[in-house]
Amino acid sequence: MVGMLSDIGLARKLNEDYVGVYEDDLKKIYIIADGMGGHNAGEIASKIAVESTIDYIKSLNKFDDPENILCEAIKIANTNIYNMASTDSSMSGMGTTITACLIIHDKIIVANVGDSSCFIVKTNDINKITKDHSLVQQLVDSGSITEEEAINHPNKNIITRALGTNISVDVDLFDINIKDILKVILCTDGLTNVVSKHEIYDIIIKNNNKDACSQLVELSKLKGSKDNISVIIFEGECENVGNYTK
Repeated sequence: MVGMLSDIGLARKLNEDYVGVYEDDLKKIYIIADGMGGHNAGEIASKIAVESTIDYIKSLNKFDDPENILCEAIKIANTNIYNMASTDSSMSGMGTTITACLIIHDKIIVANVGDSSCFIVKTNDINKITKDHSLVQQLVDSGSITEEEAINHPNKNIITRALGTNISVDVDLFDINIKDILKVILCTDGLTNVVSKHEIYDIIIKNNNKDACSQLVELSKLKGSKDNISVIIFEGECENVGNYTK
């Protein structure tokens, strides 16, 4: 069972996050997007990103090259956002992050642009698969600041890559074997800015997917998240262990 929740949070007047799921006998696609705060029509950009990507995936019946297919779907979404922003001045400058998981057979293809995250949960640990396209991540990579200093850095929300802001976009791709995985989590930075991956793990391992989404959103609010908060949680194929319940 898929858990999915998008919440406006405590401080914003508008929810610029958008989430979407599509499943059939051949393929499954899970997507989360975070419209660029402070830009025009961020909520429109995130909606286009999710729906354009899903529409392209739904239209196909063969997946001989799923990595290329997911990348192409996201590039089409980028073009759709860019073209709309170019033809309507009220939407000029709109953009969005996107993180997507496409499942074909026993393979998960993860794609991301921006700083929305994908985590995988195995029996005893949780790991982040995606790497943020952000100014702070660049500072960490260069050794200018530590990962601990990055947590509360004043420029934490400045991203260096997004959909819709340029005619072309680079998409990062990751391949994962679903058989090794207990759970997969997609989330926007409204969650990860205030909730640690260990806190995410503790909640997910003790709850079904729907309840875990609710508890993660509530914990984000309790810890003072100032952003919209969105979470998708779905199953891998690892056998259930410990006190985990579906």
